[in-house]
Amino acid sequence: MLKNLHVRNLALVEEVDIAFGNGLNILSGETGAGKSVLIESIAAALGGRINRNMVRQDADYALVELEFRIEEQAALDALRILEIPVDEDGTVLVSRRIGEGRSTIRVNDETFTAAKLKAAAPYLLDIYGQNEHQTLQDPGRQLALLDEYGRKQIFPLKEECASLYRIKKKAEAGLKALSMNEEERLRKLDLLAYEAGEIEDAALVPGEDEELETEYRRLSNGQKIMEAVNAAHSFTGYDMNGAGDAVGMAVRELSQIGSLDPEAENLYQAIEQIDSLLNDFNRDLSDYIDSFSYDEESLMETENRLNVINRLKSKYGGSAESVLKALEDRRREIDTLNRFEEEKAEAEQRLAKASKDLEKTADLLHAERAKTAARFEKEASLQLKELNFAQVDFAIELMKKPECGENGADSIEYMISTNPGEARRPLRQIASGGELSRMMLGIKAMFAQQEEADTLIFDEIDTGISGRTAQKVAEKLAAVAENRQVLCITHLPQIASMADHHFLIEKTVAGGKTRTVIRELTEEGAVGELARMLGGAQITEQTQRSAAEMRALSITFRKGRKAET
Repeated sequence: MLKNLHVRNLALVEEVDIAFGNGLNILSGETGAGKSVLIESIAAALGGRINRNMVRQDADYALVELEFRIEEQAALDALRILEIPVDEDGTVLVSRRIGEGRSTIRVNDETFTAAKLKAAAPYLLDIYGQNEHQTLQDPGRQLALLDEYGRKQIFPLKEECASLYRIKKKAEAGLKALSMNEEERLRKLDLLAYEAGEIEDAALVPGEDEELETEYRRLSNGQKIMEAVNAAHSFTGYDMNGAGDAVGMAVRELSQIGSLDPEAENLYQAIEQIDSLLNDFNRDLSDYIDSFSYDEESLMETENRLNVINRLKSKYGGSAESVLKALEDRRREIDTLNRFEEEKAEAEQRLAKASKDLEKTADLLHAERAKTAARFEKEASLQLKELNFAQVDFAIELMKKPECGENGADSIEYMISTNPGEARRPLRQIASGGELSRMMLGIKAMFAQQEEADTLIFDEIDTGISGRTAQKVAEKLAAVAENRQVLCITHLPQIASMADHHFLIEKTVAGGKTRTVIRELTEEGAVGELARMLGGAQITEQTQRSAAEMRALSITFRKGRKAET
């Protein structure tokens, strides 16, 4: 559940700190007080998009912090799979800092990307936003809700369907690549044979290009190399004025005094070692000079070979290895084209098998969806009747499309009649905003028992309803809140009266600045807020009594439900 919400410098909010409780948490206030900003801040903290213009004008940054206490084992397991850190007591602390240039998200002091946290959000809470009920008119959303309802049986089949669809598409691409006439096949064979032949004629060896480049540098600079080596040999040699001759003279001089002074002996040994090293070095130079050979013919041969290799590299890849791989690829293509009819037949068989497997899985998925639809219809009808659809006739029309996709071969239509004697018609054609809102609440109530998230948030679920219908919606929210923490923004006193915790959101002006403040109401304050919601600007004693009565009836209703369970 969501234990605490802390918001700083967001829109009209300077700083608020709200400790939410179990059950039904109601947030109410005048229009424009900033109720929806709280929902937006929660969504933003969990990786949602946010407009940086919402940072208060007099602030450098905005901050949103959420503290969750996760108790459901399924949610804990899912979070750990997603590598979301969870404390031993189930605490997850999420913070998002929104600055002018960037935004930073942290979970229990570890930095996270918005995308990764967004994937984990459904296991922390479920937000039912304003106008979300409109998505009920979309057949794609209708099918997604059905699949979610039967997820244990349906999701594995959906995953298998998606996998087989990808296999089928790959098989189609493979067959398409073999779709050519005899003239095209022969023309392609000629080109491949020519390309393979020119690579084979070159008789490349892996790494040969690098060795030749080194040799080419040596040969093309042969004269310069020999001049430098000969000069070095002369300077370090034992001829007159050579370093070897000078060092030899130094050795002779120091050998005569080594016995006269221990330090002189050390110097003698050092110069003797230098003489030995210099002698070896000079000999190595001599061997190098004797072994070094270069001529114009060797240079030309190396240059010609490099030109052949570099031309192939420019055509088939950046190295000798890449050229040799290109040869293997062409040999393989030649083999395929020589076995064209056999390859095509095998490709057709692979496509036929993939199509058959996909259709078989799609049939299983359709059958499972049909069974789930029957359960969905039955429970949805019960939920809708409890939400003041007294004569509702609700059904799901599940049809098979001729082509299978990665989501199977099903199309769907929610059908409904809300008046006796009227035929069922597509939901998208007849339902009003208020009816759609109630239907979505009924569906959310159906899912409440199987939701991984402990917390459900409803942002103005009361759109387009009033009177007895509003009372039924209030009772349904109270029922859902018996098993889940519910946060609900509302304008209706019937819903607010069911609160376990009631928070008032107000807009105040102080020091020339407008800001939003939030506080939890006492029981007396909650009744006063109900009176305001009932009476508007004019609150009479009668309004106060009505509010107190409404609150008392709601408490009685909830006690009665607890006694029944």
